[in-house]
Amino acid sequence: MGLKKFRPTTNALRHTVLSDFAEITKSRPEKSLLTPLHSSGGRNSYGRITMRFRGGGHKRMYRLVDFKRDRIDAVAKVLAIEYDPNRSSRIALIEYPDKVRSYIIAPLELKVGDTVISTFDPDAEIKPGNCMPIANIPLGTAIHNIELQPGQGGQIVRSAGTAAQIMAKEGSEAHIRLPSSEVRKIRTTCRATIGQIGNVEHESISIGKAGRSRWLGRRGKVRGVAMNPVDHPHGGGEGKAPQGNPHPVTPWGKPTKGYKTRQKRKYSDKDIVRRRKKGN
Repeated sequence: MGLKKFRPTTNALRHTVLSDFAEITKSRPEKSLLTPLHSSGGRNSYGRITMRFRGGGHKRMYRLVDFKRDRIDAVAKVLAIEYDPNRSSRIALIEYPDKVRSYIIAPLELKVGDTVISTFDPDAEIKPGNCMPIANIPLGTAIHNIELQPGQGGQIVRSAGTAAQIMAKEGSEAHIRLPSSEVRKIRTTCRATIGQIGNVEHESISIGKAGRSRWLGRRGKVRGVAMNPVDHPHGGGEGKAPQGNPHPVTPWGKPTKGYKTRQKRKYSDKDIVRRRKKGN
């Protein structure tokens, strides 16, 4: 697991830094765990663009990742570590004793041949890949794929290189420090997986060229000042001279800096012990 730099034979390669994919042990996905994934191109059910600058990109199949880990006390063996085009983390192919196969998010230290288990046993081994209730996990342990409601399946801390930490337990609630530095209360009956997620070098990747963004389905963003007045409040003018409203606004005229759009009455902060730091 590492990074690959290139000889600067072109302008794009001069700045390109990609993963070397050294941890990948299987190149073709498990056919039984694939399902078609249709691209929306940023359009809603009416065919209208609701997210600009999306479209194209390479075709993908969705890998059915098991976030619930609901096969309790069944020891599974890790068969392979695979690439998943739909997420930044790697996925591990595991097989249960009855030959049923499944995908899970691959923790940092998980290797082919290791065994993992999902259990409620308080005496279970604390090792990467094992899934258990937060009540059974020691303080300070790195965890990921954390449930917000018991039995709902892991919903947070699922991207490459991330891990949360159990800071304290008070009765039926635990204080979990998330990767954003936010400390949040989560019920101890919720389950989580032990370990930090692998592919930690993902944050150091530099795609190098605009074309690779297009492969990922991201089209180029056009600046408002480069548009015509009919297309954007910042558009028009002679040369690079700004035209119209001097304050930064969206194409629909709403302020873009410091303007609060969140309706507080729809959200609850009762589970947040400490807010994340600014800049995270």
